[in-house]
Amino acid sequence: MIRRFGFTERALHWIHATGFLAMLATGLVLYLPALAEIVARRNLVKNLHLGAALVWLVAIVLVFVLGDRRRLRDDWREIETLDADDRRWLRGRKAPQGRFNAGQKLNAIVTAAFAVLFLVSGFFLWLGERDHRFLLDGTGTVHELLTLASVGLLAGHLYLAVIHPATRHALRGITVGDVREDWAQEHHGKWVDEERSRL
Repeated sequence: MIRRFGFTERALHWIHATGFLAMLATGLVLYLPALAEIVARRNLVKNLHLGAALVWLVAIVLVFVLGDRRRLRDDWREIETLDADDRRWLRGRKAPQGRFNAGQKLNAIVTAAFAVLFLVSGFFLWLGERDHRFLLDGTGTVHELLTLASVGLLAGHLYLAVIHPATRHALRGITVGDVREDWAQEHHGKWVDEERSRL
């Protein structure tokens, strides 16, 4: 076995995933009339949606403040760097990958951007209900389009993590932290070689 993710990285992943699913569930109840009729307590669901957003934000901040910031910085540095091997991989060619493959890098970048856009658009939706001067045209549409795109990303992410035979072993890395070395060599060979060179 080889260590892939530490506690801070796993905590960040699962806090984000849990927060997103809670906000998605409550948001769908607010958005879909059929679900709203079943629940029939719109104000409670709206408060749960806002509460989930606040808990998510505080938890994310706590992970950054109390967790292994150096590891998170190193992760982000790797994520935002698309090298020649990553570009070959994205074109469907076999190329050695680091600890994050090019698809995981793009997913992380898009997910981080969506989180910021959700936060900003959600804040203005909330503020606009209290003060109509901040009721900006298109804010609701941005929030809805982000939701649709995020559900698509989530479906792909779940497929690769839970169903696809070649990649589902990665789920072990984000749950308990380590993966089989032979699997890592096949899918993240560049990273495994770097780890071996440090020994």
